[in-house]
Amino acid sequence: MMPAATVLADLHRAFRDELLRHGLLISLGVDGLYGRGGAFENVIERINAAISTIGDPDRPEVMRFPPGIGRWQLEKSGYTRKFPQLAGTVYSFFGSDREHRALIETLDKGGDITVGQQMTQVALTPAACYGVYPTVAARGRLSEDGALVDVYAYCFRNEPSIDPARMQMFRMREHVRVGTHEQTVAFRELWMRRGRALVESFNLTLEVVVANDPFFGRVGRLLAANQREENLKFELLIPITSKEEPTACVSFNDHRDLFGRAWSIETAAGEPAHSACVGFGVERIALALFKHHGFAPEDWPRDVRDVLGL
Repeated sequence: MMPAATVLADLHRAFRDELLRHGLLISLGVDGLYGRGGAFENVIERINAAISTIGDPDRPEVMRFPPGIGRWQLEKSGYTRKFPQLAGTVYSFFGSDREHRALIETLDKGGDITVGQQMTQVALTPAACYGVYPTVAARGRLSEDGALVDVYAYCFRNEPSIDPARMQMFRMREHVRVGTHEQTVAFRELWMRRGRALVESFNLTLEVVVANDPFFGRVGRLLAANQREENLKFELLIPITSKEEPTACVSFNDHRDLFGRAWSIETAAGEPAHSACVGFGVERIALALFKHHGFAPEDWPRDVRDVLGL
């Protein structure tokens, strides 16, 4: 009998190869890095539209960010302390003409492409909401209503995998609430109901579980245990390639005052603001749809096509 890890890897590889064969994903020669075909992108747009239908009546402020943020923003958020294994930073060549000529000679000999490169002020966005907090902080003390933001961005996590649901660059659609503890708790409870109902309308099997982030190292294991004990993170899981190891497709997060303190965001009463977010992994939801309903959206069940407007 083959080890479970080998069986799972074979399932991931088979699903990835089918997605490539149907032109839904496009190989870029690196595990976890793909282009997207037209049919795949159309489904992504329809998923986003379905999320908008639910969230737009709340009248959130819309923010759209590039896949990069300031390196100092990444550092100030605490991300590099907790998730150094996932973070990505951007390097570029800063050399002189002479050093450029030396670089060309090095490359002609098959040498290292990074010779002469230094770190820039740009880091890759780890989560869509990371651009929200410094933006809100720059506006000064919150009003009584706090802040509600609809945000969408490409994100990066350094975890190459043959599992197509574990991409290195992917998109995250989030709604973010910044305000009092009571406001953020009510927000998360509301979106846990909404997120479940939305995924159920796609005719997909799901479960919502208490979860934790992949904090790094021994201290990280303690952080993860605390996060689980305090129910700060829930994930909506959908079985994509494995029923035994379903994939987290939506997350519901209570940050407490972590970002409020990091960015000095104050409530109307002058207290450190709390924040919460719901994050939809739109590629993962799309992959679940293709896995469970087939590679041709025109053949999906009528009720699913109606919800997505296909």
